[in-house]
Amino acid sequence: MKRNIISLFITLFIGYISFYLFLPALNIHNLGFWIFLIYLIIIYSFIAFTSSIGELFRTNRIKQHKTKFGFGIIMLVPIILLLIILSDIIGGPIFNASKYASRITIDETKTFTDDVEQVDFTKLPLLDKDSSQKLGDRVMGQMSELVSQFNVSDIYTQINYNDKIIRVTPLEYASFIKWMTNKKDGVRGYITVDSVTGESNLTKLDKGMKYVPSAHFNELLSRKLRFSYPTDCFGRISFEIDNEGNPYWIVPVITYKWIGLRAEVTDLIILNPFDGTSKKMKISEVPTWVDMAYSADLIIEQVNDWGTYKQGFINSIFGQKNVVNTTEGYNYLAMNDDIYLYTGITSIVADESNLGFILTNMRTKETAFYSAPGAEEYSAMASAEGAVQQMKYTSTFPLLINLNNKPTYLVSLKDAAGLVKMYGFVDVADYQKVVVTDSSKGIEVAAQNYLGDVKVTPDESKLLTKTITIKSIKDATISGNSYYYITDENDNKYKASISISDELPFLKNGSTIKIGFNAETNITNIVKIY
Repeated sequence: MKRNIISLFITLFIGYISFYLFLPALNIHNLGFWIFLIYLIIIYSFIAFTSSIGELFRTNRIKQHKTKFGFGIIMLVPIILLLIILSDIIGGPIFNASKYASRITIDETKTFTDDVEQVDFTKLPLLDKDSSQKLGDRVMGQMSELVSQFNVSDIYTQINYNDKIIRVTPLEYASFIKWMTNKKDGVRGYITVDSVTGESNLTKLDKGMKYVPSAHFNELLSRKLRFSYPTDCFGRISFEIDNEGNPYWIVPVITYKWIGLRAEVTDLIILNPFDGTSKKMKISEVPTWVDMAYSADLIIEQVNDWGTYKQGFINSIFGQKNVVNTTEGYNYLAMNDDIYLYTGITSIVADESNLGFILTNMRTKETAFYSAPGAEEYSAMASAEGAVQQMKYTSTFPLLINLNNKPTYLVSLKDAAGLVKMYGFVDVADYQKVVVTDSSKGIEVAAQNYLGDVKVTPDESKLLTKTITIKSIKDATISGNSYYYITDENDNKYKASISISDELPFLKNGSTIKIGFNAETNITNIVKIY
């Protein structure tokens, strides 16, 4: 009996050290908890067995003692493994296909042009995460007093900050030694990168952040969270700033059905990195400045379950009628002061075409499906790369935009150094319709080149109209296409493709015409002549 108590005490001590290091959630629905329990059972069995070896040989009762000592404890391991297997079967999609399909509610009645406004290039996040990282590292390299002590974290959360689309990331300790020498002051800054303009800034904080992922011992962020919420399962942690620029850690709380099945975000923890204070709230109570209450991986997992099991488990395996999945990859759009995840929806047969796409609000999880048959994203990327194949540029994952009331892919083409050299517009319905433009000319010129090259049918109910008197008109041929450049009596400039009207070649100075356009720019693109 005494030996068993000692073995139990040693096991609990090792268990505490292991818990401190690995931080499993003490939650029976978490797979990590059961793995931790099996680990403790094995540790206890090993200690109890090794402590009994001397007595076993001395009394010559090895077989009898083995049977008495370890059988009950060791049998717990296969019982737990059997429990996990049964959980996977009973709680899995075989018997719960409808529950898997309903993990996310997707509105299929939405119209793209009603929900997604015409693209505003002054609010378009052209920079992806890789480009943002390069700009952020460059800013850090200019701060000689910090660069030797801190690195830039690779978090770079995309957020909507006071109507600006930015990525934000904290600094982090460069090493354990740098943590030891700087922990008194903490991490005293974060970097923001404007996803539209590329402007990068280091914000220095009056007070240092103490609880960060690069800290150690009790200041490690994940350890602070686990000791504050020992039974909660955490999702992907993001770094955000509120409307006043104060930094916070945003921590989704995940609940599971059975053991590790059907993950869902039910609560959110907002943790103050300065003093470690935190507040846990229901997901419906999340403040509007928070943008990333859900992770992209979880949303895509739930959308895939919706697409796979909405007509039952058997159909997902055999008939596969109407079975769809998301395409590989995703991007973010900024709308209505929120961040939306975009990804395509394609047939399970992966035929390099999309049936449409989904947009998900990353704060509320409101999701809509938009029917827009066309090329899947990687085909569009390959098409843009093929247009300048001699340059060997690589394409970013597309942004989906509303350009002239049509869903259109926008990609950036980068060189080997990761610098954006060209913009490419690709027609979603026909990915062979692609126009690329040197990035030095600006995104609006690139859009005008695309609109002039690709024949589109404008939504007249949304066009702006006015009547102008032509002061001068000149024609030009660009890449084999004819364009007309017009100046009106007020010296406003316009551009029109021959594809919009056969009347253009017959216009002359002094002619009066009524035009339709989407927005006035330096050179307004005419999309219809009445």
